[in-house]
Amino acid sequence: MKKISILLTGILLTLGIAGCGNSGTETATQTPAAEPTAAAETQTETAADNSCGAGTGNTLIVYYSATGNTETIANYIADATGGDLFELEPAEPYTDDDLDWTDDNSRVTREHDDPALRDVELVADTVENWDSYDTVFIGYPIWWGIAAWPVDGFVEANDFTGKTVIPFCTSSSSDMGDSGMLLEEMAGTGEWLEGMRFRGSASESDVAEWIAELEL
Repeated sequence: MKKISILLTGILLTLGIAGCGNSGTETATQTPAAEPTAAAETQTETAADNSCGAGTGNTLIVYYSATGNTETIANYIADATGGDLFELEPAEPYTDDDLDWTDDNSRVTREHDDPALRDVELVADTVENWDSYDTVFIGYPIWWGIAAWPVDGFVEANDFTGKTVIPFCTSSSSDMGDSGMLLEEMAGTGEWLEGMRFRGSASESDVAEWIAELEL
């Protein structure tokens, strides 16, 4: 009997360890080409620490960042919510010259002047375990008063039914305008909340205060 008891205990311990290893939600973070920020490293470490706990996989932060400002805010939101990060990366990345809106021949200027050019192919426009998320933040810089169009492909490619969607943006002077409403119309599904515009210099406490006000 003693041998049987020891054997059963070993089996139960093995099953417990296996269950723990599978309980965490796989992070949707895509590794950017540049060296990750300290905030991103913190988010990765937090996800690893939670892999055997209750998990926080119901919040996703999707973002496109042209110069790094939106990425910083996205990381602050991830820290405040425990959510997963998913970066939208154009298949043809924008160079500094491409982003020079003062140049009439730059890529963004040509895309702005001709909406037919705004169909930007993304490296990935769908997220693994998409159905597991019930809250989705969507972040972008403001270009000519609207959301930077690399986010359009993601919004059009996904069904937001049953999800709370919260846009956020970064700009040096422009406000959020109708950017969130236009994305909501483009999506056609989901419960979209009023978003928030941040300056590139916004602090982590500014973002945390906004998240607390949302009462998610």
